[in-house]
Amino acid sequence: MKKSFPTIISAVALAAVVGLFLYTALGGKNGSSDAQPVTDEQAVVGEGVVFVNIDSLVRGYDLYFDLQKEFEATAKKKDSDFTARMKKFESDARDFQEKVEKGLVTRSQAQQLQEGLAKREQELLQLRQELQGELQEEEAVMMRQIQNNIQTYISEYNSTKGYSLILSTSGNNVVLYGNPALNITSEVLVGLNETYVKARKSK
Repeated sequence: MKKSFPTIISAVALAAVVGLFLYTALGGKNGSSDAQPVTDEQAVVGEGVVFVNIDSLVRGYDLYFDLQKEFEATAKKKDSDFTARMKKFESDARDFQEKVEKGLVTRSQAQQLQEGLAKREQELLQLRQELQGELQEEEAVMMRQIQNNIQTYISEYNSTKGYSLILSTSGNNVVLYGNPALNITSEVLVGLNETYVKARKSK
């Protein structure tokens, strides 16, 4: 029986979720008038429009690596437990086959053993599906957590920057071309990681 666990999450998979149209209205959330106005430099460069490369942002985000390690450990544990049960089943199935071939069991006993193995096989198939579902759910929660953190930070970041629009580029690019001067990925990544490190130390 072939194992079919979901692959470990990649930055590309995360980017598919978090790489949506990230934006904040001029002045931050709900158009707050407390934000700083767009500077002349911003107006010249892109009239208050900038972008981040979401793939690079996720790949460089410390939270991503921490969550990925936890996810990999969980996936490995589930895989190990399932593999052990599968090997035991295969061993018992071989033992049953040998007994039948050597005539060491009656037909009645053989039928009972065969029915027991068939039941265990169905239980293993069901267990595999349950494990896949559990990992997929944990993967989805991980994606949403990273997405939420990025969106929250982008909003807070823009409350002081006052950009009119912050676009996201990823595998499915919203921006087909962007002047490198408009790319704020590095700046956002530094602040994102600094925020995460502070939050981690406070725990």
